[in-house]
Amino acid sequence: MKDPRDIIKRPVITEHSADLMGEKKYTFEVSTKANKTEIKDAVESIFGVKVIKVNTLNLKGKFKRMGRYGGFRPNRKKAIVQLSEDSKELDFFEA
Repeated sequence: MKDPRDIIKRPVITEHSADLMGEKKYTFEVSTKANKTEIKDAVESIFGVKVIKVNTLNLKGKFKRMGRYGGFRPNRKKAIVQLSEDSKELDFFEA
């Protein structure tokens, strides 16, 4: 079994993800090789909550230039995790 902290990289904090937090849906950037059951198990073990559903998105890296040289940013994978109604809320904005 993989370490849960290798699967979950970081939370994604945007306006849209902040709106989803009111519905108990949280967005994370995850490993590109992780599947939905690994993501679910990782979130449950790290935060101690019950996960109902996991939706994933594969994001292709954009083309970027530095002067006359061009290249691609790395591909990413995002996961939107929905928690059960009786689980506690996750607080990413702690002091």
